[in-house]
Amino acid sequence: MDFTRILAIRHGETAWNVETRLQGHLDIPLNDTGLLQADRLARALTGRETVDAIYASDLSRAHTTAQALANAVGQTVRTHVGLRERHFGVFQGHTFSEVEAEWPEHAVQWRKRTPEWTPPGGGESLLVLHQRIMNSVNELAAQHTGQQIVLVAHGGVLDILYRAATRLDHQAPRTWSLTNTAVNRLLWTPEGLSLVGWGDTSHLDALAKDETSL
Repeated sequence: MDFTRILAIRHGETAWNVETRLQGHLDIPLNDTGLLQADRLARALTGRETVDAIYASDLSRAHTTAQALANAVGQTVRTHVGLRERHFGVFQGHTFSEVEAEWPEHAVQWRKRTPEWTPPGGGESLLVLHQRIMNSVNELAAQHTGQQIVLVAHGGVLDILYRAATRLDHQAPRTWSLTNTAVNRLLWTPEGLSLVGWGDTSHLDALAKDETSL
């Protein structure tokens, strides 16, 4: 079977997610909600999904999310730096509003999603990010043909994967969700990715009810 099934998952929530603060390559841990989301994800997948391998970004918010699942299914987390979030250069640590106030000319390129534009201070362009993510996913998926793997990564990574699977360009308006710990299903073949399902958050329904009852 010359295909690999992929469950692509964004890490659980962090305090900086709540603040809309750009994390990039900065290592921000999960907050309490993120830890609960990771736990609910692990419970939802255990016994219902075949998990042949778990890969995660080396940043702790992704690795901790992956570890919750690994503990539940008796797997180990394999770290892959290629699954890191986009490097946002000097924008890292700032909110979107701060970026617009401090670097207005660069913020315009950000909003336009100019593919070749690079955030100042060592950031990655969308073109560079795309190449890094696709190289990493192709490398990992090719090692698990006929199996199902879990990739725990970041919002920017998931955005690239969705666009690759649906053949959308970098500047197409985003109409899909990138919810923390949502389950997103992809199929990989040597010819590329295809979309199977996106944005399954059913495992978070009970968590939402718990929060509203407080």
